[in-house]
Amino acid sequence: MKKILMTLAAVAMMAVSANAQVYVGGSIGIGSVKNGSGDTETTYKFLPEVGFALNNNWSLGVVAGVSKGGCDFSGPYFNQDTDLEAVTINPYARYTVLHGKMVDAFIDGGVGFTSYDDVGTEFNIGLRPGLAVKLNNKVSFVTHFGFLGYRNFNPDYEGAKNSDMIGFDIDGNNITFGLYYNF
Repeated sequence: MKKILMTLAAVAMMAVSANAQVYVGGSIGIGSVKNGSGDTETTYKFLPEVGFALNNNWSLGVVAGVSKGGCDFSGPYFNQDTDLEAVTINPYARYTVLHGKMVDAFIDGGVGFTSYDDVGTEFNIGLRPGLAVKLNNKVSFVTHFGFLGYRNFNPDYEGAKNSDMIGFDIDGNNITFGLYYNF
């Protein structure tokens, strides 16, 4: 994970020095889950992001990060687990559909991979719509909501079969909020 983050930092620094339109940011989250009469567990997500604006409409970027607790994909062989740790990488291409004075609407098309500690792996390919609210010239508040595409969960249990999902998925697990800083 350290190598991935260091590589992303190096790429961001090269792009800034090349006078490219670069943005950095991402999403973080923390929560507390009480499982019935059991102990209260802390869950978190740390998903830094770096991207490059190619022009006014197109950008390329990558999200890479870690999380603890839960999973937004569940299948017949997998249950929610507050101790579950995961590593995620998700490169994407972003097309800005609508430019407004304060708000831009966009669609991210990407391929994602998540490895859940001793449980399995998830692969996805699809579209995620979102909004970027310009707080000033340098800072934007960004939200993604939903997922349209294909997901595959491959459990690490002996004899377990893969789980697949095709379609549109919008719920509390597929809404993210974050901040971007534009160089």
